[in-house]
Amino acid sequence: METTPRQTIVTGGIVLCGGKSRRMGSPKAMLPFGPERMLQRVVRLLGEAVRPIVVVAAEGQELPELPGEVLVARDRCPDRGPLEGIAAGLRAIGELVEAAYVTACDVPLLVPAFVRRVIELGKTYEIAVPHVRGFDEPLSAVYCRSVLPRIDALLALGRLRPAFLFDEARTLRIDAEKLADVDPELLSLANVNDPQDYAAALRRAGFLEPQRRVGWARPERP
Repeated sequence: METTPRQTIVTGGIVLCGGKSRRMGSPKAMLPFGPERMLQRVVRLLGEAVRPIVVVAAEGQELPELPGEVLVARDRCPDRGPLEGIAAGLRAIGELVEAAYVTACDVPLLVPAFVRRVIELGKTYEIAVPHVRGFDEPLSAVYCRSVLPRIDALLALGRLRPAFLFDEARTLRIDAEKLADVDPELLSLANVNDPQDYAAALRRAGFLEPQRRVGWARPERP
């Protein structure tokens, strides 16, 4: 599917944080990460690469304090996966941008240069998505605002996998080699899914693990 190349890109950011955090046992957006909460950290890091930023949360979900310029949107329908959140974010960001870099809230080691590289490589495409170890990374990708009607159509049909959208839009899949110089360990893709991931990310960032956590207990040593 051919599209008109975007000669001038105005790219914003969308942070999805409405997941259930079942494996973590506590809302990931609210986890302490040094002097910040995890969502605050991801918003700050993303803001070094793009503006404006929209945070997409579940209805009624508690969020930490965010900068006044950050928009907050809510999923219209629960439990419909990342396409629902991407649609909500693109609607909220409106005509302020032509495209948006979409990330989850659980990548506290996000590298702003990685975001800028994905944007640059995808400037003549509707979607630019890293393709690493044989898998697409739909929550570390850039989506042109023009794909919103196709997302809505897929949601209406119950076709909730981002791969369906990639098949319909002009999509660039970006190999890891094209990202390695700005993010050698691809830390921007390192999701924090469980307590062990959380502890490892804290150590990597140079922070001590909190002594007490709400919602789950430290795993017992054998």
